[in-house]
Amino acid sequence: MDLIFLGTSSGAPTRARNVTGLALQEETGKGWHLVDCGEATQHQVLRTPLSLHELRAIFVTHVHGDHCYGLPGLLASAGMQGRQEPLEIVAPDGIEEWVRTTLRLTRTWLAFELNFHAVESLDEWRGGNLRVAAVALSHRVPSYGYSFAEARPDPRLDIDRLDRHGIPRGPLWGQLARGIDVQHEGRTLHSDDYLIFGRPPRRVVVGGDNDRPELLAEACRSAQVLVHEATYTQAVANDARADFGHSTAAAVAAFAQAAGLANLVLTHFSARYQADPKRGPCIEDIRAEAAAAYRGRLFLAEDFARFRLGRDGELQRVECGR
Repeated sequence: MDLIFLGTSSGAPTRARNVTGLALQEETGKGWHLVDCGEATQHQVLRTPLSLHELRAIFVTHVHGDHCYGLPGLLASAGMQGRQEPLEIVAPDGIEEWVRTTLRLTRTWLAFELNFHAVESLDEWRGGNLRVAAVALSHRVPSYGYSFAEARPDPRLDIDRLDRHGIPRGPLWGQLARGIDVQHEGRTLHSDDYLIFGRPPRRVVVGGDNDRPELLAEACRSAQVLVHEATYTQAVANDARADFGHSTAAAVAAFAQAAGLANLVLTHFSARYQADPKRGPCIEDIRAEAAAAYRGRLFLAEDFARFRLGRDGELQRVECGR
């Protein structure tokens, strides 16, 4: 399971960082899922190995523009590239009306279906080898985090159970092994009932904008990775005259440490944090504040950074083209 960051700035882009977008690529290297789609996300995709033909689903955390303004353009480009497979979109209520209205007013015709799912009523979404659940967070508008877990980690057929249930060897076994539910003698055989999994599933939790990291406690209980915004340092938050609805590096790091998370990736940084410490607040201030509270593997995301979550639960940075 790979994470490719397409945008890591909050609010507005900078010269080095686009607004929010994160790709989760399945282990096969083919299908991928997109979390948030800020303006110009489609441009960022062009600089990666990702293809809009292989995009399985889009998950939007909330309705602020830096997380969704790129949707109409990305969908239009997918259409012009000849995509025909339906596309799933999980998003807060209201996104569907906005997207369909924008496509209608601009007379944009798509050759593929858009299947919208309101996150407010989402129980579980499943696609490819992923199970996805949503968690309500705390922000100025309704905001959500998403938990992405492997659906079938290292599966093998439970032969003893298949034999006990009288399921004949042959094509049915093959379909069940691939995770496909099948019909047999008037009843549905659910693949998961006839598989044995070789290890616990890998799980990545991606938070939307959120000023209360502890709301992700249950989702993170069996997770190996948390990706969370760290828009400010505590010093900047203390000087603010308003409640911005965002987390500080200190708050997220303290939560990750208490939750026992092995890997923490911070993203969605305020544009005030520069690479050069001589030009004002520095991005290394974010790192130092987080490192003071967190003892696990800490990463600060950059645009086009690619991370791979191994089967051992360890997150490693790899080259984007790999």
